[in-house]
Amino acid sequence: MRSEVISVTTGSRETVHDITHQCEQFVRDQGDGLLHVFVPHATAGVALIELGAGSDDDLLSALDHLLPVDFDWRHRHGSPGHGRSHVMPGLIPPYATVPVLRGRLALGTWQSIALVDLNVDNQTRQVRLSFIGG
Repeated sequence: MRSEVISVTTGSRETVHDITHQCEQFVRDQGDGLLHVFVPHATAGVALIELGAGSDDDLLSALDHLLPVDFDWRHRHGSPGHGRSHVMPGLIPPYATVPVLRGRLALGTWQSIALVDLNVDNQTRQVRLSFIGG
């Protein structure tokens, strides 16, 4: 298995951050296998989603609806609504696995790999990319 950690700056606002290019670079020329993307954080997730056509904003809106900032979260440290950041990985897991064929991601036409981060208190995230050859 080949594994590497990349650092992603998500900034000071909730975001759906495209990491497809970094994933493509990681698997380039690796042959067939699986790419596993893992975020070792309790407040972030990985989504396979269409980006750039409004779906990323729709995802953030849907999460805001499902996990409102002003809910009476029991987990209360950090910025307002921080407890929802700890619940989000139950809906958007901190991992995804994508097939790799001849060194290329086998994503669907409109699929991208995105880091989803609602935690405005943590502006830098680590993402572990692991390639398991076939």
